[in-house]
Parts: sequence; C-alpha cells; structure tokens
Amino acid sequence: MNVTSAAVAGAVTFVWLGMVLGISFLEAPLKFRAPGVTIPVGLGIGRLVFRALNAVETVLAVVVAAAVALGGAPVRVGVLTAAVAALLVTQLAVVRPRLNRRSDRVLAGEELPRSRSHLWYVALEVLKAGTLIALGACLLTA
Repeated sequence: MNVTSAAVAGAVTFVWLGMVLGISFLEAPLKFRAPGVTIPVGLGIGRLVFRALNAVETVLAVVVAAAVALGGAPVRVGVLTAAVAALLVTQLAVVRPRLNRRSDRVLAGEELPRSRSHLWYVALEVLKAGTLIALGACLLTA
C-alpha cells in the first residue's frame, strides 16, 4: 500500500476509533448518571450526539474507503474496511431507526421497558471498535 494512503487511512481510522470510544463508551453511559438528567433529557441529548457522531463517522468511513481504494491496499485491509463500513451501515439503516421510533414514544410520555435494539447497537459498537483497532493495526504495517 502506498505510504500516503496508509498514513491517511490509519490516522482517520484512529480518530474514528477515539470518537467511538469517547462517545459510545464514556459519554453515553455517564450522561444518565449526572444529577438532574431525566430519561427524556438524556434521550434528547443522546439523539443529538449520536446523530452528529454518525454523520462524522460516515465522512470518516468514506475517507478511509477512498484512501484504501486508491492506495493499493492488501486484501486484509480491504476486508476490514468493508467490515467496519458494513457495521456502520447496519447501525444507521437498521438499528438507529428503531431506536429513534422508540425514543419518540418515550419522549411523548409512554412508559416502555428497556430496549433490545439498544443492546444490538451496543454490540455493533463493540464489534466496530474491535474492527477499527484491527484495521488501524493493519494500516500501521501496510
């Protein structure tokens, strides 16, 4: 893989990983522990934060994919890039719409049990973080 493409893809991959770790695994669970943050307020904040995160992730995924495609990447890098993109698309196209519909209902005042969709989103985040680590490591050696 050419050095410039590997450097760009690697840097963007690790920025993406940092955003996922900081927001999904630090900010998201902590906001509900802050004094005075109710479920509706937490959901409202979460929707804004994750909408912004997912928009940035989409841009980062495109940059990584372009660098990998243009850089003559090894097969393992291409596979990991496709895998992380597929995980993001699954979150955005399948899980997020369900979470948004549910949070609309909660914000409208309905009392609902915990969401299984939330657990799917978390599982996909864990897989995405692991895939980003593997991709970043491969890019460092590419």
